[in-house]
Amino acid sequence: MATIIDIADAVAATLNDPGEPGFSQSFAAERKALPAFELADLAGLHVTVVPKAVEITGGSRSLSQHDVQIDVGVQKKVGSELEADVAALSGLVEEIAVFLRRRPLASVAGAAWVRSANEPVYSPEHLAEKRLFTSVLTVTYRAMK
Repeated sequence: MATIIDIADAVAATLNDPGEPGFSQSFAAERKALPAFELADLAGLHVTVVPKAVEITGGSRSLSQHDVQIDVGVQKKVGSELEADVAALSGLVEEIAVFLRRRPLASVAGAAWVRSANEPVYSPEHLAEKRLFTSVLTVTYRAMK
């Protein structure tokens, strides 16, 4: 399979097996090619792993450096306690970022974490229009091939 798909699958598998103590909220991460959901389906917490981009540069005489970006989307319809719900879900996104930092991806030998970015932290438009918390964490891994 393509390196980016392998890494996205490995990220989802890693998130689904965090060990102890685990995350503050339980979820089952899924790799998706097209992360499209009906609003009614987002009453529960959704964590979606989506391949985003690959940048290939020279790494050495015989190897190329592949910087692979993976988006980890966290979505959930919020209730009447907007501030508390947003704080808890933002905390979960931060937990995921810390968890993935420098954690090896067991099924993809040689892929190393490079950086994570969470900008914006959540979508104010989704909160205002749909009362939906949507946050995207972009995680970059490097592989030499």
